[in-house]
Amino acid sequence: MEWDWQVFCRDTIEGTVAPRCFGQGGEITYLDWMMSAWGWTLTVSVLSLVLALAAGSLMGILRTTPNRWLVLLGDVWTELFRNIPVLVQVFLWYFVAPELVPSLKAIPGFVLVVFGLGFFTSARISEQVKAGIQSLPRGQTYAALALGLTLPQAYRYVLLPRALRIVIPPLTSEGMSIVKNSSVAFAVSVAELTMFARQAQEETSRGVEIYLAVTVLYAISALLVFAVARGIEHKLRVPGLAGVPR
Repeated sequence: MEWDWQVFCRDTIEGTVAPRCFGQGGEITYLDWMMSAWGWTLTVSVLSLVLALAAGSLMGILRTTPNRWLVLLGDVWTELFRNIPVLVQVFLWYFVAPELVPSLKAIPGFVLVVFGLGFFTSARISEQVKAGIQSLPRGQTYAALALGLTLPQAYRYVLLPRALRIVIPPLTSEGMSIVKNSSVAFAVSVAELTMFARQAQEETSRGVEIYLAVTVLYAISALLVFAVARGIEHKLRVPGLAGVPR
């Protein structure tokens, strides 16, 4: 098999090779297209992660409160979004939700994908936040309340700072998973990496080069999430705990 990496320098319309692999004027090469698709993948991934962290953390906190109605709300949310496949949730948001709520038709399609992917991941994060809080000694809650803190203050100043340090490693895994799961966006025509790879392979018949390049970009994206999370974990370390150097 002969490699043809110049496929990325070809114009997407005429098939001619651009001198520097990037189109000029109205020309668009496959490399231009792939970089744009990578940008959409990162956009969907980052927005979904932000939404998942916000919703998942809130539900995880509610599930550890003494109020049984709040616990029930958190449990229902978690079980609902955890047990529906992510692709089905994306279809529900993209095709069904706008029919039920017409105002959603004005929202860009990639935002609806963010809702589906973000809420799906929020259910997993809810479990991790709940486990992180419950792993702390119960005496910390009693001590905070005995010092005069309200329950919300106890969560804010005592429980959550400790729990979040515990759950950073699994949250890192969820962030990397979101990058991979963002590929479901191609099913509703969001121009991300998987959609690019599929269409470019059909147009050029160079599937090996196209899919290898897309694989590398997915790996780089996941490693970027890992590097950011490790940096945050390092910043939040408490000196003297669990072998952490002083």
